[in-house]
Amino acid sequence: MTPHLKRLGWSQHFTAQMSVDEVETLTPVRISEVRRRNIIALTGELERLELALTGDLVASDFAVGDFALTDGEKIVRLLDRKTLISRKSAGLTSQTQLIASNIDTLFITTSCNDDFNEARLERYLAIAIEAEAHPVIVITKADRPESGNVDDFISRAKAIYAPADVIALNATNPDAFGELMPWCSTGQTLALVGSSGVGKSTIARGLTGLDIEIGDIREDDAKGRHTTTARSMHAMLAGGWLIDTPGMRELALHDAAEGIGTLFEDITDLATACKFSDCAHNTEPGCKVRAAIESGELDADRVERWRKLIDEDERNSETVAEARDRGRKFSKMAKSVLKAKKARRGE
Repeated sequence: MTPHLKRLGWSQHFTAQMSVDEVETLTPVRISEVRRRNIIALTGELERLELALTGDLVASDFAVGDFALTDGEKIVRLLDRKTLISRKSAGLTSQTQLIASNIDTLFITTSCNDDFNEARLERYLAIAIEAEAHPVIVITKADRPESGNVDDFISRAKAIYAPADVIALNATNPDAFGELMPWCSTGQTLALVGSSGVGKSTIARGLTGLDIEIGDIREDDAKGRHTTTARSMHAMLAGGWLIDTPGMRELALHDAAEGIGTLFEDITDLATACKFSDCAHNTEPGCKVRAAIESGELDADRVERWRKLIDEDERNSETVAEARDRGRKFSKMAKSVLKAKKARRGE
């Protein structure tokens, strides 16, 4: 193991997974880019390798930020992750889309305009909490808020989830990035998520020094052009690693029940005290959630967002689980057919 592995984010969590034989014969790498037929990875010496996908491994098995073992030509084994950010694939498919793995911090970007949306931020926060990654809400365009003032946006962000850090900055000012440095040091990894047009690419450029294209924002609907097209990992000027992600127009939750429960802890605590364990919090007698809304203790809109997230997460989690089960059954059948063909040929 080289000292640079720690710079890549390597820790005892990964060392403990390797056998003595693997330590002697294989090379640990970190995935910096996932392509359709191969993987781009970094070694402990920061050498860039292009590795083939062979055997049962396919591109969708990998997330940028993964650690794996290679023989120098192909990926031999994917190591268990510390953290994973994922979502249900957009559209009607029932697959999980891996976004970033082994991250310490999730930068959730929004801006002082119509993009600022509590419901969207709650989705990102639930994902971060579920993954046990520290959430930092980065509010851009602090030099020109479209309504109210910057303090209003900061207060709204802090009200969503108190443990999250909230930073407001003017991303076009190079000096502003100093406020983000506590999460960017050597060995740290962060992922950058948010809608297109909020300055996400500007932040990535400021943290890495790379010339990343910046999309214009349309004044009529505050939605920018989608400029980042693929996930990739880049070295930051402060020594850490940044995983950039495309702007996501659709963020479908799955397997995020604990994250939702923690984010809405005040509501979930009340829900457990309802008279009926299957209370839907509508008209049931003895509903503590409805009583809290009526007394003004809880905001009705926030409760409705909580209910929608729970329903969506349960629905998507079940759908993804069913798809995984179908995939396992198909794989088992395919292997059985292949084995039978080989047997008939006498192989």
